[in-house]
Amino acid sequence: MVDADRLKASFGKVAENGDEVPLYFYSYLFLRYPEVRAMFPPSMAAQRDRLVGALVRIVTSVDRTEELVPFLQQLGRDHRKFRVLSDHYPAVGDALLATLAHFLRDDWTPDLAAEWTAAYGLVADVMSAAATEDEKAEVPGWWEAEVVAHELRLPDLAVLTVRPHAPLPFEAGQSLSLELAARPRLWRFYSPANAPRADGTLEFHVRAVDGGWVSSALVYACGVGDTVNLGPPVGELALDLTSGRDVLMLAGGTGLAPLRAMVEQFARQPSPPQVHLFLESRTPDEFYDLPAVTRLRDQYPWLHVTQVSLRGGPGAGDLVIGPVAEVALHERDWAGHDVYVCGSMSMVERSLVALAAAGVDGSLVRHETFGYRDASGIAMGGVVPATPAPPADAAGPPETGPQDGPDQPARSPEAAPTGAFLSRGESA
Repeated sequence: MVDADRLKASFGKVAENGDEVPLYFYSYLFLRYPEVRAMFPPSMAAQRDRLVGALVRIVTSVDRTEELVPFLQQLGRDHRKFRVLSDHYPAVGDALLATLAHFLRDDWTPDLAAEWTAAYGLVADVMSAAATEDEKAEVPGWWEAEVVAHELRLPDLAVLTVRPHAPLPFEAGQSLSLELAARPRLWRFYSPANAPRADGTLEFHVRAVDGGWVSSALVYACGVGDTVNLGPPVGELALDLTSGRDVLMLAGGTGLAPLRAMVEQFARQPSPPQVHLFLESRTPDEFYDLPAVTRLRDQYPWLHVTQVSLRGGPGAGDLVIGPVAEVALHERDWAGHDVYVCGSMSMVERSLVALAAAGVDGSLVRHETFGYRDASGIAMGGVVPATPAPPADAAGPPETGPQDGPDQPARSPEAAPTGAFLSRGESA
């Protein structure tokens, strides 16, 4: 059994060195094991943040195996799309230990080295076992899919429908990473806007990020007949179909996508709960998916929809103006409701703060963020200082589920560029 407090304390010291940590790690890894470089995107800027984010998640959860093990299993399965093999894990472990030793200096004792070696061994074993299990079950590491529809809804936002060539199982609320042939090894996470369909198609909402290699290509250069690759489903925005509680949903921008999928999933239940969806846009003219939402509302009497705009202006009419969480909380008391929140990093953070201040039970609140901080802006577990998430889809490349800037989901989404090893991208 590893000493969780000791691991956290030592990693906290290392993390004080900021960007130097991932820079040293990857420099060591690529110099010592050059054969792994091809698994990573050309630009490593955002990749460095991915590494730190994953390490923070692992270290802060090391004493909560019920949370850590599922995360590692998911990470191991997702890494199959990078062609990661069991033989690659020792190289990463060597680079990690060398990095810790470099920054801890005299604090790097034989006992601490043994603790970290044991901890990484457990991480590698869980990830590798999950990947091997999928391989034996002949689950694809990734799925090829054809773009069967592409609609530009706003000048910078497109809705794409793709059809995988083989069945791709997923649950409403989860996200899938997406890769374009024109952007190899640049995977971005997006949440399907639909529950699983009989024809297997998936709908993605993508907003182009300034300088975003993948999001811009999907919005402006992708067309019907193109091929994309989809990674295995990931995510923690799980839909609870058994609670018996009514539901509050707060959606910002393309954060609507996973919540709309959940509404469709609720519709398949014998007795759906009352669902209150508050949909926020930046301006009155950016409700890009309103016809689909309206059809759902008209079809299902248990679905109640409120449009909220952060700013007024032409076309505002009777729209409620203000932050979505504050608007919802002003309308009524949401005690005893399951709450789902999805949007940009800032939207999720301010919403969770408002919900907490209003006394909403945090155990009933589920949110999806592909950033590296918790919703309060505090570093996960208090291990490292909170820092802003990198620009979505920046430098080469999370928006659907969040990644495209201030109005994009912090998690469902075009996540920042991802490469192999402890790097689940959580941005555009």
